[in-house]
Amino acid sequence: MLLALSSCNKTAPPEVASYVNGRPISYAELEKQYQIQAANLANPPTDDQTQINKLDMLRQMIDAEIMFQRAEKLGLMAADPDIEAKLTEMRAAYTAEEFSKQLANRKMTLDDLKAQLRRDLSIQKLLNKEISANIHITDADVTAFYQANKSRFNLPEPQIHLAQISVTPAPDANIRNLKNDKAQNDAQAVKKIQMIEARLRQGEDFNMLAQNYSEDANTIANGGDLGFVGESSLEQASPELRKMVLSLSAGQHSPIVRTNGGYRIFKVISKEPAGQRDLVDPRVQQDIRETLISRKDQLYKAAYYDVARNETKVENFLAVKIRDAMVKK
Repeated sequence: MLLALSSCNKTAPPEVASYVNGRPISYAELEKQYQIQAANLANPPTDDQTQINKLDMLRQMIDAEIMFQRAEKLGLMAADPDIEAKLTEMRAAYTAEEFSKQLANRKMTLDDLKAQLRRDLSIQKLLNKEISANIHITDADVTAFYQANKSRFNLPEPQIHLAQISVTPAPDANIRNLKNDKAQNDAQAVKKIQMIEARLRQGEDFNMLAQNYSEDANTIANGGDLGFVGESSLEQASPELRKMVLSLSAGQHSPIVRTNGGYRIFKVISKEPAGQRDLVDPRVQQDIRETLISRKDQLYKAAYYDVARNETKVENFLAVKIRDAMVKK
């Protein structure tokens, strides 16, 4: 990737970190995004780790710029009412003073946030049109999956289908939720999980909130889905957590749960008795369809991003600078 992105002979303007189809991403923009991510870290990274993090951040910014330009080309830009509606939604969990502090903590102005929302919503419109709208699961697909995975639907004991939203106080560069939103410390983690809980109480979709904000790399793409958990497995949890999960009905979510790794909100999707579940069971069909949709969504997005990169002229001057410094040594 380093060499591929650096295969150009063009002299790098001192203020430009990258060109994407001739459109610049400045070092100032990169530094601003990096500082948002790196704010309040307990242990400052080494110089080499800082460079690694900045390369990763720039790669994300390049990908976002590629998608944004495609949204522009296809006329899928988010309109002002879309931006205002999303802004109103985000403000709902905070007082005006708290919201201003949130912006200050992220070193953003209101105009910065609006610009980011326009980009995010435009990219989401693009992905919905180009990917989500083209995912079709047939009855034959559902039947084939059931026959190939029949044992998956034979429950040896009562099962609880769980999902979770996780927020941690220590940001992980490997975690990429749709909003690229990561708490930087415990105070931010508390605020973030409280914001998520407030939006759940307002009726927002658990699955989408998990994809947008959760910080558990293993479940983000699946909307926080943990799959089925046998009741006996809950014996390993604390008595309080086990009692709380068992007390929830299908469709309910828990209050905020503090764990060693941060904060979580659990949702009981369903509760299933022991025994073989048949294909005629609507829950089985829904489970299979959601699984197949999620798989295709991940596959198509990965392919779509790769094709888009292939069709884009990218000049990564930060990568060139780091590579040249290595060669000189």
